[in-house]
Amino acid sequence: MIHTFCKYSRWGLFLLSIQWLGWVGCQKEPPSPARNRPVPAPVTSAKPIVYFGVITRYNPRVMFKEYQPIMDYLSEHTSYHFELKLGKGYQDAVDYLCTNRVQIASLGGFTYLEAHDQCGAVPILQPLNQQGEPFYHSLMVVRKDSDIRTIEDVRGHSFAFASSHSTSGYLIPATELLEHGIQFEELPVVKHFPHHDQVATAVLKGEVDVGSVKDIIAYKYLDQGLRIIHTSAKIPSVPLVVRPDCDSSLVQEVQQALLTLDFSDSATVSMLSHWNVEFQHGFIPSDDTHFARLRTIYETFPR
Repeated sequence: MIHTFCKYSRWGLFLLSIQWLGWVGCQKEPPSPARNRPVPAPVTSAKPIVYFGVITRYNPRVMFKEYQPIMDYLSEHTSYHFELKLGKGYQDAVDYLCTNRVQIASLGGFTYLEAHDQCGAVPILQPLNQQGEPFYHSLMVVRKDSDIRTIEDVRGHSFAFASSHSTSGYLIPATELLEHGIQFEELPVVKHFPHHDQVATAVLKGEVDVGSVKDIIAYKYLDQGLRIIHTSAKIPSVPLVVRPDCDSSLVQEVQQALLTLDFSDSATVSMLSHWNVEFQHGFIPSDDTHFARLRTIYETFPR
């Protein structure tokens, strides 16, 4: 009995082994990613990437809408690929440039001077206004139904500025108030808003009596109920700025692309209509001497 049991046991084990091997052979081997799947090549741009910063003049949605077409144009007409990089405030644009997180930036006069002091930044281009001049103005605005008529009437009224790093939204109007003998202590309420549009809206809503904005913003809201009570002297237009160690070929290509815009070409004019309004009328070369008067104001302004 023992021998018979052992004989059948060995035979049974043999059959089980055959069945097990057959079952294993039918199983599909798990695919090896390295062996069976092609590894995609890393996606790289054919052109070196240049990051382009802009001070937060408007909300991010408007910024991308109005500045991305400029990035597309520069990418098409230079040997670089341009990408827009925005921060949360004016100071971010300065810090990004000075730490090389962006290689070129559209700053204001005030923020250019800050970047120049911080890292030796230099202006390379300035946009022209509709009259073909590299200037713009800061405007003080009120509601149309306001009794305030002149800058002298501002005393005793609430006032809204843009960012404390804004040229036309703070530095210039604050200086002009002081020049007219109006101290901040004589304004019952002083507010700062991140964007010029927010200043204009605050005035229209009656949140403040007076606001200071750049000219193109004031003009946009005149039909909605704003009135201009004061216009500043000419302010140097907003410069395109680079670090002092910026690649000279990048500077030259950007200058070439923007200085040779053909305004006799209808396609170019149509393209420019999608750019930010400050960039729609052409450019001139720039340097630090264009900001001499503004530097005097900047250096003497009480902080």
